[in-house]
Amino acid sequence: MKSDISIAFKDLNLSDEDLKFLSSIFKEEVFDKGSYILSANEQVKHQYYVLSGCLRTFFIDKKGKEHTVQFAINDWWISDYISYFLEEKSTLTIEAIQKSVLLRVEKKDFEEALTRIPQIERFIRKKVERFMAKSQKRTLQALSQSSKERYLNFSKAYPNIDQHVKNYHIASYLGIASQSLSRIRKEIIKKSDL
Repeated sequence: MKSDISIAFKDLNLSDEDLKFLSSIFKEEVFDKGSYILSANEQVKHQYYVLSGCLRTFFIDKKGKEHTVQFAINDWWISDYISYFLEEKSTLTIEAIQKSVLLRVEKKDFEEALTRIPQIERFIRKKVERFMAKSQKRTLQALSQSSKERYLNFSKAYPNIDQHVKNYHIASYLGIASQSLSRIRKEIIKKSDL
């Protein structure tokens, strides 16, 4: 487990004592493809670090349509953060779209880690800052860019994810129809063949 914890906090110079404490609060869990890590209307008391695999976060609107909000791949953190921080029931569902190995930590234990190990608090603050910036950037892209531009940006952010994710999940993430995504991909392939 120590090596897994070291991977999660690889940018930090943690002592053996810090790593031992972190190893005691993080629990490894394996989820098969198609498993749900979290479902809507649950109380969220954990967040997860992705050691391997691929997950998707989505919500279902009142008409029953799925909207993909996030993908999480190796070295990413994931949860329903609205529920996690505001202590509300979850609105999101997290699904393993391929077999995934995660490290799970309870909120109260992670709060203790933030207090005991100040490096982790700075580390998480930096992650939150980047997440907020990327989230705003994605919102602006959705409002101002064409479907093709959004797909190209998605491909840069998630290289090779096409091999693991269904087309309609990507289309849902981009806010476009599956047929539009197919058309965009064909255009890109056609231009690259010229």
